Amino acid sequence: MLNNTESPESVIYQICTVLISLIECHGLSLHLYADDAQVYSSRPPAAVDALSSQVTECVDFFATWMKSNRLQLNLDKTEVLWCATSWRQHQLPSTGMLIDGVHITPVKSVRDLGIYIDADLSMQMHFQKTVSCCIAALCQLCHIRRSVPTSTFQKLVVALVHSWLDYGNDMLVCIPVHLIRRLQSVLNAAARLIFNLKRSNHITDAFLSFHWLRVPERIQYKIAVMSYEVLHDTAPGGAPRYLGPLTCVADIPGRRALRSACTDRLEVPYFKLSTIGG
Repeated sequence: MLNNTESPESVIYQICTVLISLIECHGLSLHLYADDAQVYSSRPPAAVDALSSQVTECVDFFATWMKSNRLQLNLDKTEVLWCATSWRQHQLPSTGMLIDGVHITPVKSVRDLGIYIDADLSMQMHFQKTVSCCIAALCQLCHIRRSVPTSTFQKLVVALVHSWLDYGNDMLVCIPVHLIRRLQSVLNAAARLIFNLKRSNHITDAFLSFHWLRVPERIQYKIAVMSYEVLHDTAPGGAPRYLGPLTCVADIPGRRALRSACTDRLEVPYFKLSTIGG
């Protein structure tokens, strides 16, 4: 039982400790962020029904524990997402889970810390939301283009448009080219709006004058910065543990005699799926 005389921080710590122990006892994995908890696991298609029962039993047990301590599980924000490749989507169950007496229907996409994750991991919804938000911001900026100086207008574009394009773009590695072009078209429209250029005008000089990187380069830059923070632990508060450890090619015993050992390259983990593995 929780003690009402304890501080809120200690109560939250006790809840997290109990939640972690419950999840681990049921053979599932857990990721906590603030007041959100994500329970996840991986199974072959033949064991999906067993995984569904396992998750239901685990969440029901935790909901019962919360009620006994005068707490309540927010079922309105509880979502179930089955992830698989596009050609295995038909093997996933379409029926929902019965959690604490409430029927939870599986969704096609979820919003996780501002990033939309699709069931087939295609990031289609994230691209759609990002492009729509950027276009809406550009439409609003069009009305004040002649009322502010160019330098001020450029700062507004960076604050209102670039913030959408750069947020979570490290999740867009190995994304199809036609989706990257949609984001690049938004960045091109922002540059044309600042210089009052037509669609037929080239924007290479505009990007050079702004020192802007193109969308693929922005993604590579974000990955490089995150990798550096993991290797050198320079992020504020330390880099998250689940991002590492990263192994340098030079540290692999079998490659010390190769030319690649003289570089700063990192080892790429082995993956099977060519569609979403990379």
